[in-house]
Amino acid sequence: MALRTPIIVMGVSGSGKSTIGAALAAAFGVEFIDGDDLHPSANKAKMAAGQPLDDEDRAPWLEIIALRIGAELAEGRPIVVACSALRRRYRDQLVAYAPSTVFVHLVGDPDLIADRQLGRTHEYMPVSLLASQFDALEPLEEDERGIRVDVRRDPAEIVADVRDALGVLDEGAPDHG
Repeated sequence: MALRTPIIVMGVSGSGKSTIGAALAAAFGVEFIDGDDLHPSANKAKMAAGQPLDDEDRAPWLEIIALRIGAELAEGRPIVVACSALRRRYRDQLVAYAPSTVFVHLVGDPDLIADRQLGRTHEYMPVSLLASQFDALEPLEEDERGIRVDVRRDPAEIVADVRDALGVLDEGAPDHG
């Protein structure tokens, strides 16, 4: 099955966005972009100092991601992007240039995610910011194109479930590749 629409793998820090995003991109044979790599240095410095980003910090970063998704899709190349996309207004901005984008929301218990964060090193995202991420998280709404996935599952199972769900979501969608 060819990927017909962009995918944004979303969730709080430590939920597995990069791991699942890279696995999905590999399974579909498309490019994977980690949204963290597109943060301006000022955003990275703020988070590294233990300060959560505000909407003013996020807006230009989200626009960069949205433009990239739209440009790739316009060229017939849907991509997979890892991006927290915690709030509805962020997700609306992210799909502005590619409304067919599907969100894969990685859902997990705060204690499980905190345990995962303790076992990894991240360039600028301290464990101390996890609570602020859960506080900001707005679950996908009924009118958003998305799939909720339990992060306790094996990555291969998650990829298979997403592929199956996309087959249903993509029925009738335009073919972009």
